[in-house]
Amino acid sequence: MDRRTLLRGGLIAGGATLGLVPGPSGAASLLRSRPGFTNGVQSGDVTANEAVIWARADRPARMLVEVSRRPDFRHAARFRGPAVTPATDLTGKAFLRGLPAGTELHYRVTLTDDRTTSAPAVGRLRTAPRSRQDISFVWSGDLAGQGWGINPELGGFRIFKAMNDLDPHFFLCSGDLVYADNPLAETVALPDGRTWRNLVIPEKTKVAETLAEYRGQFRYNLLDANLQAFNARTPVINQWDDHEVVNNWYPGEILDLPQYSEKNVDVLAARARQAMFEYTPISRTPQGRIYRRVSYGPLLDVFVLDMRTFKDANNANDSARGQLLGAAQLAWLKDELRRSRATWKVIAADLPIGLIVPDGTAFEGIAQGDDGAPLGREAEIADLLSYVRRHRVHNTVWLTADVHYTAAHYYDPAKAAFKDFTPFWEFVSGPLNAGAFGPNSLESTFGPQLKFQAVPPRANTSPAEGYQFFGQVEIDGRSSALTVNLRDLDGTTLYTQTLTPRR
Repeated sequence: MDRRTLLRGGLIAGGATLGLVPGPSGAASLLRSRPGFTNGVQSGDVTANEAVIWARADRPARMLVEVSRRPDFRHAARFRGPAVTPATDLTGKAFLRGLPAGTELHYRVTLTDDRTTSAPAVGRLRTAPRSRQDISFVWSGDLAGQGWGINPELGGFRIFKAMNDLDPHFFLCSGDLVYADNPLAETVALPDGRTWRNLVIPEKTKVAETLAEYRGQFRYNLLDANLQAFNARTPVINQWDDHEVVNNWYPGEILDLPQYSEKNVDVLAARARQAMFEYTPISRTPQGRIYRRVSYGPLLDVFVLDMRTFKDANNANDSARGQLLGAAQLAWLKDELRRSRATWKVIAADLPIGLIVPDGTAFEGIAQGDDGAPLGREAEIADLLSYVRRHRVHNTVWLTADVHYTAAHYYDPAKAAFKDFTPFWEFVSGPLNAGAFGPNSLESTFGPQLKFQAVPPRANTSPAEGYQFFGQVEIDGRSSALTVNLRDLDGTTLYTQTLTPRR
């Protein structure tokens, strides 16, 4: 495979000019040693012809990327990637285009400072097919929250090993990629008398406020060996929720929390967003948007939503119309759903639709608990669901996390206060490694029927007791049937639902 065959569009690499001269105190040691990787490699937002490759260096360097159909990298295409500098906290992303569709590809990243070259770090990805082929992916959210960080004695983030064993085509991370508002203690007493022992770094000893502290939240999670191994084999589609910034945040909020010196949430959110884009293999998007469509062949489109950036204040949520997606995102979603020719349209939401999510005496989610006609943020969802029905957009499935337990909901207009929509399913999963909670109450505006749930015995149950969950989606290439498996920490299937597509 030559460069023209593998990457017809080439690799687009951005970055500042590489500064190779370190400060005086570190000059001699850096010149004598080789560059190295601090957090493994990742790939993300993989489609039929595109992918993003991510790495972080331990010093200023240049990323070099090789891609091949073969694990021994014979006939590899070689590309000069971006410079990684302190301006991006030594992170870099290479944007690959022109990849061959439906192909398992191996990538190898090295770092050079023009004097020495690092040992390579390798990864694997599979591009989306052009034809109808089997697809498998996993989803979940909520990583290292409520004081439960990386516990080496219990195997770290064990759930990523269980997901890795299923060998999915990609991982949809439904938000709360980090818990920037949850400091970690070295030890936590467990109800059964055991002690939970956290790995702790300085950035995890307080709430994140500065850009450096937000960067440290991502760097911490990427220290886990299971997560690094998973990232090297499985592309990721990332979205955010609230804990990347601060619990239950919304634009314009001014915090009344003594642990924060910076009270303006808009300032904190800008820093958190920068850190997220630096530390995840998210693709380039117009105006740096988080919401986007990731197409994975003729059977699947994934519509990644952003339910934070445009959200109105947490309140009674009982006005005639509230805002969750905002006018521009809602119009984009309607248009993209209508234009999609994929059999299945997975809507990746960082908040569930019918579960009541309180914020003190206010409501932070979509549902507001009166079981009646759509009010507040429900009005946006009603508008979207009516549009989907009116324009005959078939086979939508909603996937989400956020509430720290797993559940399956069937939304039935025959049992709803608002009836102008086509029935659909919503599947909830998580947490990955955080406190387990629930269950939350369902409200009947959109007629959700509880088909399954698995919940912990008490609030903030630790990962040491289990109650960590992820979901798996399998699409059959021949029948186009979509099967959802809700799984536990060890990968055991708790519930299965198979959906037949409407033609």
